[in-house]
Amino acid sequence: MEQISVKTIVNASAKKVWELWTEPKHIVKWNTASEDWHTPRAENDLRVGGKFLSRMEAKDGSFGFDFIGIYDEVEPLKRIAYSMEDGRKAKTDFKENNGNTEIITVFDAESQNPIDMQRAGWQAILDNFKNYTENN
Repeated sequence: MEQISVKTIVNASAKKVWELWTEPKHIVKWNTASEDWHTPRAENDLRVGGKFLSRMEAKDGSFGFDFIGIYDEVEPLKRIAYSMEDGRKAKTDFKENNGNTEIITVFDAESQNPIDMQRAGWQAILDNFKNYTENN
């Protein structure tokens, strides 16, 4: 299975990045790939074996889905790894350096959409996170 990697550098500490990345009250504010989508609801049980859920919907109500996973690894301020409902895996590493935090996510590609489309969608969400974190 092919893996896709996306990354960004956020001008914020790993502590702040971790908090905004993992708390549902923040997740609902940044977790979207485009302006016409949003995440009206998020749940997060941040522990190995814990489950997360992000309800992603088109703002016009035409389409929506639950993005669900189970945590395989949780290392505070450093790494989150999880398995998605379809068995694919993803991991995100957080590396702080001089007050900035590099975020690198590597995930298993799915077979429904082109690789470039998947990469662009996940990168757009990461870019939204960067923007939200640096402005809050």
